[in-house]
Amino acid sequence: MNILMLNGSPRKGGNTSIALQEMENIFKQENIQTETVQVGNQAVRGCIACGACAKKGKCAFDDIVNEIAPKFEQADGLVIASPVYYASANATLIACLDRLFFSTHFDKSMKVGASVVAARRGGLSATFDELNKYFTICGMPVASSQYWNSIHGRDKGEAVQDAEGLQTMRTLARNMSFLIKSIALGKEAYGLPAREAQTPTNFIR
Repeated sequence: MNILMLNGSPRKGGNTSIALQEMENIFKQENIQTETVQVGNQAVRGCIACGACAKKGKCAFDDIVNEIAPKFEQADGLVIASPVYYASANATLIACLDRLFFSTHFDKSMKVGASVVAARRGGLSATFDELNKYFTICGMPVASSQYWNSIHGRDKGEAVQDAEGLQTMRTLARNMSFLIKSIALGKEAYGLPAREAQTPTNFIR
């Protein structure tokens, strides 16, 4: 079992990294492999709705998005982490996620998702909600913790002082591990839930 972790911070070793490292320690205890990809320091442009991915099976812009795609396909779970900028996630991360989720056509249902946010003070819950929408649009169960998945810190390294935030990360990792293992057992015993053909409805014609 393995989990892909996307760090949306432009800074390596910052407070977002501290949160992910706390989770990674638990995943190791649970015998779940992890890979962290630093996204926030990459040059990632937004989706232009060109539709090329429908024909090519990958994004027309051949950058880190296409590098992440096969890792995401093989992963049992996805953790998306971001610092808070103006009560929102890092724009580079959002551009990456928009293209990653839209251009990949493999079945994402029952992959477990978890979002993690870091901030000095405010905007955490808004960013948390923003990131969770990537999971819920494609049938991915969302892992929860003992509180919203957030940690506080302004200067580099300050998050280590947020004892409750660190505990929230550890609880999240344990819950995510349990969900992944439970879903694997459920697939063996019952298979995946039946799915209806999608019925897209347009309101303006």
